[in-house]
Amino acid sequence: MTETADDLSAPLGQDKPRRKRRLRLPFTALKALAVLLGLFLVTFAGFAIFNKDPLGGEPMTRIAIGEPKATDEKPAPSGHGQESKQETREAPKQAAPGDQKTVTMIDGSTGARHDVVIGAGEATDKGDAAASAPPPVMAGIDPKLLEKSRYGMIPVATAGLKPFNVYAADADRAKAAKMPVVAIVIGGLGVGAAKTTDAIMKLPAAVTLAFTPYGSDPGKLAERARTQRHEIFLQIPMEPYDFPDNDPGPQTLLTSLSADQNMDRLYWHLSRMQGYAGITNFMGARFVATDAAMQPIIREAAKRGLGFFDDGSSPRSIAPQAAASQAMPFGKGDIAIDVVPTPTEIDRALNKLESAARERGAAIGTASALPVSIERIGAWTRTLGDRGILLVPLTTAMLKSKSS
Repeated sequence: MTETADDLSAPLGQDKPRRKRRLRLPFTALKALAVLLGLFLVTFAGFAIFNKDPLGGEPMTRIAIGEPKATDEKPAPSGHGQESKQETREAPKQAAPGDQKTVTMIDGSTGARHDVVIGAGEATDKGDAAASAPPPVMAGIDPKLLEKSRYGMIPVATAGLKPFNVYAADADRAKAAKMPVVAIVIGGLGVGAAKTTDAIMKLPAAVTLAFTPYGSDPGKLAERARTQRHEIFLQIPMEPYDFPDNDPGPQTLLTSLSADQNMDRLYWHLSRMQGYAGITNFMGARFVATDAAMQPIIREAAKRGLGFFDDGSSPRSIAPQAAASQAMPFGKGDIAIDVVPTPTEIDRALNKLESAARERGAAIGTASALPVSIERIGAWTRTLGDRGILLVPLTTAMLKSKSS
């Protein structure tokens, strides 16, 4: 065996380590591997470029969804005189079943706060929400005085009949024509079943009750009020001067909206219940003082055979002139009874109301359904006849004021 110089200088007894042999792939195998890698890259790039899935690469879960249920529901036609205009308007959003929203409303005349819970079947957005289902027609309602709108049934005058006359509470009008009369209007009802029930059951039938369109079921409470022979009015939320800080509630009539938009909102309010003799403003100091906004509402209400009651909170209201131009039954509140909700101040306000009735022949007071208000008004009315004053429903006082 041939020895090298390195072999001669290596220490004795130690073998030289063998070099590791490198594994060399044949040229054909390398070529095949490169081709496979190239094909993979081309395939991946093509998938990334031409795949139209916008969620490509994101984890996904696929769920089988059944066929949608068929429905026979058809949208109700629009209200009186608004068919062509409503067809071009976007359909209102619907409240999802179970949805609830609490709106805090502030009574402009008394400062009282009302928390309104609006649930399924009621509007949840002021701008363009509508009820998911029309409210049912109340008992004792004349079908001839109803007209279908996109939101439900709304009042209409027909064949010489008007809601103002048909739904006015009974009163001795011959006696009322000969002696001073007072009417009391309790507002803000329908929001809070307990206080509304107290007003219905604890106050004399001659006291008129005004309902807001809100609450869980204002129509049922209004129906109960009519069963107890109370006359009812519907309060229409209108824009106050400090709106939206002071917010009457969903579907408020606004001076910034067009006449058609406010009319659509009016129809929503009118459809919430039936059996009312007229409408009245809920807040609305700015709205009732704005001629361009108020005139169309008065004309529409007069055309439908309703009366209008101005709660008297705005000295700039144009409602008296607008109602007179339509030969519409009209009344205006003279004294807010419970601005200061204490027994002493309420009694003082009631005495002022009595004095006004003696001076002018008729006077109208407004109040909310506070327990102290109900208690003091109830006590006052029990002795009113002994002092030569007759308590009458609002419609009777409105007619007497018009004739005097």
